[in-house]
Amino acid sequence: MNYEQFFSDRIADLRSEGRYRVFADLERRVGAFPRATSRAPALSGDVTVWCSNDYLGMGQNAVVREAMKEAIDRVGAGAGGTRNISGTTHYHVMLEEELADLHGTEAALLFTSGYVANEAALATIGSHMPGCVLLSDADNHASMIAGIRYSRAEKVIFAHNDLEDLERRLAAIEPSRPKVVAFESIYSMDGDISPISAVCDLADRYGAMTYLDEVHAVGLYGQRGAGIAERDGVMDRLDVIQGTLAKAYGVVGGYIAGSAAMVDFVRSYASGFIFTSALPPAVAAGALASVRHLKSSSVERERHQERAATLKRMLADAGLPVMDSPSHIVPLLIGDPIVCKQVTDELMERYRIYVQPINFPTVPRGTERLRLTPTPLHSDADIAHLVNSLTEVWERRAIRVAA
Repeated sequence: MNYEQFFSDRIADLRSEGRYRVFADLERRVGAFPRATSRAPALSGDVTVWCSNDYLGMGQNAVVREAMKEAIDRVGAGAGGTRNISGTTHYHVMLEEELADLHGTEAALLFTSGYVANEAALATIGSHMPGCVLLSDADNHASMIAGIRYSRAEKVIFAHNDLEDLERRLAAIEPSRPKVVAFESIYSMDGDISPISAVCDLADRYGAMTYLDEVHAVGLYGQRGAGIAERDGVMDRLDVIQGTLAKAYGVVGGYIAGSAAMVDFVRSYASGFIFTSALPPAVAAGALASVRHLKSSSVERERHQERAATLKRMLADAGLPVMDSPSHIVPLLIGDPIVCKQVTDELMERYRIYVQPINFPTVPRGTERLRLTPTPLHSDADIAHLVNSLTEVWERRAIRVAA
């Protein structure tokens, strides 16, 4: 077999389908966000970023930056190993305590990313409980799908946010079998929100655990930023809450929170935790500072919601196909992968606006889109420039979105 030809052909397939991913070489500048400097030779200079998951700009926040600098000066760069072999530092311990407090749980456990947290926790829970059935929302993130697959437990997929379908599938499972309903609070591509309380009602009725991914909600919703479950007053009804430190908190890392027994079980059995080097202590220190800050400050959350609402309104007023979303996610439907890439290229080259195209397999074919993520730091002028630029691109290309 000609291996190099195989690799080249598969990349050519992606290019022909309009799905080849091109990374922008950007340099963020402290104090300038959402501006960044493009370092691409053919397209250097300032751009405005409209697709960052640093939803609140906390990656630029002075409190977070100072905490990280202080930690690295105090204890150095790396953690020194896995958590069980010299890699646990006091910063990790304090951050886990802070996260448990945030979610009102007995314990929390850090992972190197939100992806690893989902993959490791779901795989471990599903593989160790005899006869376990994992029920997964059809729109769950790839990390949850991977964890369920690696568990080798029986998998049941229920229609997205469909309570009737979920109940039918729960009712069909032998009552004595252990069951876990895995779902998200905010689905990051459409921005829709799950009916957490009603899912918990069904889980209680049929004796199932609940596993809630809050990665696109922690820091952003609830009185202290604990997510949609806090906003809706149902945190105490969930068995596992999973979150990230890489989005609203502006750093990197993931975690689960829940009972002391559940967290200790995952800590003791999850390969994705046991055999992975610990987060650098400076990263844990920055995340700790960010979580603490957003527990007491709602200014960022309030401004964030206002910016999202303003952008949605202006897009709709301009006649652009903004998809309905009850959250801060602002999807703009295009429906064609090649056109989607052409639009983002033109926005970057002509208007210095950076947005990445969202194509299959991240979203279903025919629903390709732009995913806009306003932050508290986007000004009225930034929003107006984006909307005006999009309007010109739409008119110039005569884009027609399929119904």
